[in-house]
Amino acid sequence: QVQLVESGGGLVQPGGSLRLSCAASGSGFSMNVMGWYRQAPGQQREFVAYITTDGSTNYADSVKGRFTISRDNVKNTVYLQMNSLKPEDTAVYYCNCNAQRIGTFLANVYWGQGTQVTVSS
Repeated sequence: QVQLVESGGGLVQPGGSLRLSCAASGSGFSMNVMGWYRQAPGQQREFVAYITTDGSTNYADSVKGRFTISRDNVKNTVYLQMNSLKPEDTAVYYCNCNAQRIGTFLANVYWGQGTQVTVSS
């Protein structure tokens, strides 16, 4: 199995910054696309950003120019640098990973437990 452990959430004032981390672990698995989603109270979970193993990225329009996703393939860790935060960025942020069992074509999507980000003065 693959486990994802997120960290870095917290309370920040509007205009501030936070950096989220998500470490993936799982013996015998190759971590492919990794990404971030978020879910605000009363809202559906929405896409934030993803990054491929070769570093290609994609962002939701709402975070373009403010958030940056990156990864360390050696550590199997994905990061989300969030700048110029707005109150509407308040949500639980979830990490996910498309992980493939090495030597097979079997792949699944795994999710972290979520980390709370609150943007408020």
